[in-house]
Amino acid sequence: MAFTLQAQDPKRYRRKARMISVMMVGQLIIFSMLFSLLLSSVMESSLWAHGLGIALGLLATSALFAGLKERPWMGEISYVWQLKNHLSRIQGYQASLERAVDEDNRAALDVLSFYHEGVDQVAALNGKAPDPARVAQKERVLERRQALALPDRVTVFDPHDLSAFTRR
Repeated sequence: MAFTLQAQDPKRYRRKARMISVMMVGQLIIFSMLFSLLLSSVMESSLWAHGLGIALGLLATSALFAGLKERPWMGEISYVWQLKNHLSRIQGYQASLERAVDEDNRAALDVLSFYHEGVDQVAALNGKAPDPARVAQKERVLERRQALALPDRVTVFDPHDLSAFTRR
């Protein structure tokens, strides 16, 4: 299934990300304490009971947020999680894609162009400056695209496009 870059408001994203992080930490603390208390009352109070309570609290928090990630109020966070997942997959093919770019492979140029657009968006959403080495790599891909008369930007990524390339 193809993934399309969408415009996001960085301030709104950072505010929601902070809010959801605080909610997750609070929920983890509450669940961990609750499970630790229950396990300590059933078994004798021990380090193992408290450790198991923390592990169960982490599991419960993860399960709850996995179920909530499709809710409309989690839209920005879910979008960035998906984007980061796709960028991570592309990064695994980076060496193979770079070699294909040297051969003017259109699919590789499209994937790397999407990758650079996505990394720029994640950096902007997190309020960070782009990495100079990556900017140089982005310029190289852009020059190749212009030499082949391809559009400057690619905003859609289909994971099946990576099947022609080998992982590191």
